[in-house]
Amino acid sequence: MKPLDPRLVRRTRGARRFLAAGAALAALQAAATVAFAWALASVVVALVSGAGADASALPLAVLVCAAVLRALAAWGWESTGSAGALRVKSELRADLLAALARRPAGVPGYPTARVATLLGSGLDALDDYFGGYLPQLALSAVATPVFLVAAWIADPLSGLILTIVLPLVPVFMALIGMATAAVQRRHWDGLGALSTAFLEVLGGLSTLMLFGRARRQSARIRAATDDHRRRTMRVLGITFLSGFTLELAASLSVALVAVTVGLRLVAGDVSLLPGLFVLVLAPEVFLPLRNVGAAFHASAAGVEASADAFDLLDAAAEPVPGGAHAPDGAASAPDASGGTRRILPADLGLSVADLVVRRGDRLVADGLAIRVRPGEVVALTGPSGSGKSSVIAAILGFAESEGRVTLDGASGARAVRARLAWAGQAPTLLAGTIADNVRLGDDDPDAEDWQVERALRLAGVDLDPGTLLGPGGGGLSGGQAQRVATARAIHRLLVRDAALLVLDEPSSALDDAREAHLAASLRELAADGRAVLVATHRPALAAAADRVIDLEAVHA
Repeated sequence: MKPLDPRLVRRTRGARRFLAAGAALAALQAAATVAFAWALASVVVALVSGAGADASALPLAVLVCAAVLRALAAWGWESTGSAGALRVKSELRADLLAALARRPAGVPGYPTARVATLLGSGLDALDDYFGGYLPQLALSAVATPVFLVAAWIADPLSGLILTIVLPLVPVFMALIGMATAAVQRRHWDGLGALSTAFLEVLGGLSTLMLFGRARRQSARIRAATDDHRRRTMRVLGITFLSGFTLELAASLSVALVAVTVGLRLVAGDVSLLPGLFVLVLAPEVFLPLRNVGAAFHASAAGVEASADAFDLLDAAAEPVPGGAHAPDGAASAPDASGGTRRILPADLGLSVADLVVRRGDRLVADGLAIRVRPGEVVALTGPSGSGKSSVIAAILGFAESEGRVTLDGASGARAVRARLAWAGQAPTLLAGTIADNVRLGDDDPDAEDWQVERALRLAGVDLDPGTLLGPGGGGLSGGQAQRVATARAIHRLLVRDAALLVLDEPSSALDDAREAHLAASLRELAADGRAVLVATHRPALAAAADRVIDLEAVHA
């Protein structure tokens, strides 16, 4: 069982604030509980001994105050837990989104479905973690020693018995926790697999329906759902069994103290007040630990989700080994006088030298050289899987690589990306009008409507710019969505007066006529002095280029 992930404390202010407030609440609740036990025992002794109302007045007042303080502490735990969970979830989501934004090509081992599950229901599971598990953990750390000290002071023998039997509960908790962690990890992985299967089917649903294959995917979803159901039932089964084990261990321990105190009361070895005080306090000694074990199972999903979140952050923060770019911001080299170097004509355009790109264990490019001058269209060709997209990702600074990439003399991933416009292989559109999607990322107050119209014309989009799209570009065919994404890149090129246009398979979903139109548009942009790099496996688009770099031939 993980007591507390130290990364939560180191990396989130919300967790540190929660623990500080939790320590104060735990001390308050411990003091109130000890006072409540003493006051209750005193009231009972006063009633049994027949003492007057004056003898029980003070204990009654303490009893009421202690009960109120315990109720306030319980309310404070609920309020603090909810606020802490909200703060930590907000911080983690912001950190995750920022980390993912720095790695647009993705983080190895974290597909889209896994990230979506983590950002959604995964981090929401932290509500139980902060609302149940951490409060009981804080009570165990702060209140349990206070209860033991109070028991030792009231009755040393009972204190000794409690001290001896108390460690049995953490031992059972550790054994159960190890089994729960393994089962919960498999349950979390199963949830990720279910999300992946669902999103993959949802993403290709239109294609599956078009070819009449949608029903065949129901078996896949059903199998993933059944697997997730079985894993959930295993987690619930262990939860019930562990709860019974912890309850049995605590009950037997309290019974041992109660029997000992009862026999000693009969024998006259202990007076009634300390005996009753220990009997009232004994269940409270075990209660925080029992609650920790019970709350751990409810919060196990949050524990796994937070660990997954920090693992993703660590993976996203890993530097690109020997990257093909200089550090971000290195746009130009200083000259001898401390100024910036003048860009020479030979530096204009894209220059890639000695590029080495790996995809997993496979070497995609080894010593690749690419030169795209202003006014040129260069095609990067090769069959599917030859590494065209990986090379483009390396040029953009989104993939691990070695070598040197410069654009108009500037190096560094951020500096290079600031001087280019690009469209990926998979168009990503948002709900809104076509014009809104084309303008996305270029909210320039000086941008004019004619630039949107020209971008749409060059991309071959023959739809009304005011056409409203659904989420994910709903309402467009695959080819139409691809052309809108190309228009977005061209619009950025025009508005920002960028030097380079990079397109990855822009005609994969186009017919011959629209592909010819796109080829003519790329030639028009090149005639304006732009450099154009296009990755394609279509011969017609490659034929329109000034030069062709065949990755398959380079590797041969």
